[in-house]
Amino acid sequence: MLTDGKIFVGKSTKPEYLELRLANRHGLITGATGTGKTVSLQVLAEGFSDAGVPVFAADIKGDLSGVATEGSQKDFIDKRLTDVGLPPFAPQSYPTVFWDVFGAQGHPIRATVSDMGPLLLSRLLELNETQEGVLNIMFRVAEDEGMAMLDLADLRSMAINVGERSKELSMKYGNVASASVGAIQRRLLVLEEQGADQFFGEPALDIQDIMKSTYDGKGFINLLAADQLFQKPRLYATFLLWLLTRLWDEMPEVGDPDKPKLVFFFDEAHLLFDEAPKALIERVEQVARLIRSKGVGVYFITQNPLDVPDTVSSQLGNRIQHALRAYTPKEQRAVRAAAETFRPNPDIDTERAILEVGVGEALVSFLENKGEPSIVQRTLIRPPNGRIGPLTDTERAAVMGKSPYAGKYETAVDRESAHEILTKRRAEMAAQKAKEEADKEASGKGWANVIFGKGPRGGRSLGEQVARDVGRSIMRRMIGQVTRTVMRSLGLRR
Repeated sequence: MLTDGKIFVGKSTKPEYLELRLANRHGLITGATGTGKTVSLQVLAEGFSDAGVPVFAADIKGDLSGVATEGSQKDFIDKRLTDVGLPPFAPQSYPTVFWDVFGAQGHPIRATVSDMGPLLLSRLLELNETQEGVLNIMFRVAEDEGMAMLDLADLRSMAINVGERSKELSMKYGNVASASVGAIQRRLLVLEEQGADQFFGEPALDIQDIMKSTYDGKGFINLLAADQLFQKPRLYATFLLWLLTRLWDEMPEVGDPDKPKLVFFFDEAHLLFDEAPKALIERVEQVARLIRSKGVGVYFITQNPLDVPDTVSSQLGNRIQHALRAYTPKEQRAVRAAAETFRPNPDIDTERAILEVGVGEALVSFLENKGEPSIVQRTLIRPPNGRIGPLTDTERAAVMGKSPYAGKYETAVDRESAHEILTKRRAEMAAQKAKEEADKEASGKGWANVIFGKGPRGGRSLGEQVARDVGRSIMRRMIGQVTRTVMRSLGLRR
C-alpha cells in the first residue's frame, strides 16, 4: 500500500512506513522458516510496484509467483486488515515477468562470455594469478584476430587454440603454460556440468528489460525461477555476479533520488553466501557500499542474521526481523546479534521479543528523517493484495504469454564466433596438410616408377630402357666377336 511517497508495511503503536527516498539504502528481512518472511517480501514488492519502481527477485521456492494474480479473501486476512487499520480486502494482481536461466519456467536469461569478461570469469573460476594471465591472453587473442567470444564452446576452443600455439603466442603476449591451459579447461568443465552452457550465449539479456514500468505507471515485478538454479551454486553465482556488474557498469549516478530506480530482493540469501565463490561475496560487498548512488536498493532475505557477512550487513539500514529459534548456543548468539543491530526501544526487550513474535509479526526498524534508523517496534505486517502462494503451471504459462518479452529471448542464436572460426581453420589446415602429404607421396612414387616401374616412353621405365640398351650392346658385341672368329677360320679375314 502506497501513500505519500511511503510504503505502508504494518502497524505497531503507530503505522510503520518504508520511505521511498531512503529505500535505496538497502535492507534485510530475517526469520526462521514459516514466520512470514516471504509475505513481508511480497508486501514490499507490491509497494514498490505501486510506486512505479521495478523489482527483481530470486524466487527460490516459487511462492512469490502468486503476486501475478489476485489474492483471495480469507478470515485471517480480514482480521489482520482490521488490526492494522486498513479497509476491507481489495484483491489485486501485479505486472509480473518470469525469468529462468534454464528457460523452463520463464524467459531464458543469457549472457555472452565477452560480457562476463576475463576479470570476472577468472574470479568466478577461482584462478590463480598465472591462470588469470592465460585467460586474459585468450581474450586478447580472440579480440586481435576478430573472433567473438559468446558461449562456452568459444571459450573451450580458444583454450585449445592458445595451448597449441603456446610457443608462437608467448613471444607476443607472454608465457602460456600448458598446465594453466589445462586448469582453465578443468574449471570450465565444472561450470558446464552445472548448466552454464545454457546461460552463456545469445540473445543476451538487455538490462533495460528488467527496469520497465507499465503504461499506467506500475513497476514490473521480475521473478527469477531459482528453485533449480540455487542447487547449482556456481551457476547461481555466475548469474548474480554478471547481473550486478552489468547494473553497476550501465546505470548512471543519480545520488539520492525520490525513489529507487530498481530494487533487488535476494531470497534465501544464506544459499548465496554459504557456497558462493569469494569473488561474488566481494562484488556484493562492493554493490552494497556503492550502488546506492545509482538508485538501486538491495534487500536480503534469510533465516539467520549471521548468514550475511558483517561487511554487507552493516550497509543494510531497513530491517524486518521475524521470529528466531534459540535451541542451540549458535542460535542464541544469532538472537543476541539480531537484537544488537536495532536501535533500542525502552518499552521492548528486543532479544526476548525476537523469540516471542508470532507468524506475520516482526520487529521493524526503517530509516527515517536524515537516514537514521527508527526505534525498533513490534509490528503486525499487513497482508499482501496478491495471492499468498505459488501459481499453477497453467497460470504461469498464461502470464508468460502476455509478457512484453514473449518470443524475444526464447530462440537461441548461434552466429559465427570463435568456435566456428577455429573449427573451420583447423579443418582447412588439416585438408592442406593431407594434400601436401598426398602430393609428397605421389611425387615419391613417380620417381620410383620412373626408375623401377612403367615410364613415359612406350610404357617402359628408365630402368627397363637402360637394361634393354645394355642388353642390346652386349648382344651386338657377342655377335660381332663370333662373326670375326668364323670368318678367320674360313680364311676370309686375318
